[in-house]
Amino acid sequence: MVAPCRRPLSEANAFLRAAGTYWLEVFPHVKQEVRYWRRRAARVRDKRLARLALETQMHERGNLEGAAVFALLAPRRLRAEVVRAAVSFQALYDFLDTLAELPVADPVANGRRLHAALLAALEPGASTRGGFLEHCGFEEADGGYVEELIAACQDALAALPAYAHVAGPARAAAVRMVDYQSFNHFATGEPLQIRRWGSSIAPAGSGLRWWEAAAGAASSLGVFALLAAAASPNFNSPAAAETAEAYFPWVGALHVLLDSLVDFERDLDCGDHSLVSHYSSAGEAAERLGAIAAEAAERLCELGRTHSLILSAMAGFYLSRPAARGDFAAPAAARIVDELGPWTGPAIAVSRARRTARVLSRKSSSGLSTCLTNGVK
Repeated sequence: MVAPCRRPLSEANAFLRAAGTYWLEVFPHVKQEVRYWRRRAARVRDKRLARLALETQMHERGNLEGAAVFALLAPRRLRAEVVRAAVSFQALYDFLDTLAELPVADPVANGRRLHAALLAALEPGASTRGGFLEHCGFEEADGGYVEELIAACQDALAALPAYAHVAGPARAAAVRMVDYQSFNHFATGEPLQIRRWGSSIAPAGSGLRWWEAAAGAASSLGVFALLAAAASPNFNSPAAAETAEAYFPWVGALHVLLDSLVDFERDLDCGDHSLVSHYSSAGEAAERLGAIAAEAAERLCELGRTHSLILSAMAGFYLSRPAARGDFAAPAAARIVDELGPWTGPAIAVSRARRTARVLSRKSSSGLSTCLTNGVK
């Protein structure tokens, strides 16, 4: 029997409804949040730090929109709060990641201290002041930008009626994100720590390699799914546990491995750590990512059709990039599309059109360097 979330006719109706809801009811809130944070980034006291904040937002605009897609899971009356929490959390994550890539004396300590801000963002009422920028030379130079991102997320979460039920799993997901970011930034040599850590967090019997489990830990998608679910008053702790177990490691692994897949050539050129480079060939990468995609799709089908559609939208965002048609990435991209079902293709087309429109709208600007130049991401 075909699972309800994979029946073509019902899935088509759900896709059209979800798309309409996103563009008409969610996206206006996204634009408002993005506009606010862009103005706020421009007011950062240190000019170099302001540039980093603004360029990160521009370069990662798709991440902010993707985070907000999870508001489709929330009741209409609380969608604005879910969007605010998701956008502020993702903007914070992106900015911290940019700072973590700057050359510093101790990249591991810097990555851990910076990303500890994510834990504060998920704890309403916690102090927003934690010296998060102390290792990268920008302490207090942001004029409260990081603190305001943390506070915005905290305030939005405090308005969600079932947040108490998801706070534990959300924080556990954030702890894994912090661990990943601290282990993933190393100065020289083989990433022995991240290998050991990735192996230690792979669920028993999952068959995941260390870099696949590490990818699952790095993803923010499980956090967004939990935050959106917390907007429903009847959401409870068992449901939160089920959601968390679906997103980590399977959905998260697919998310971050897709990001690594489309960045494969860039990472090689820049000398950055590439997760997918640990596969022996393009064929092995396609086989493994296809298997992970199939497992992720099955897990989310059990949670509901909207989760499955969001998975297709996420995959479409990455697979719409020109790099997904490269020699290494193309076999894996084709396999993932096959495993996720018929709506990944339309999602790719929509993301490609959105990306083209954004590029045309800013083609007169200097844009971002593909590698770190003079310490700027």
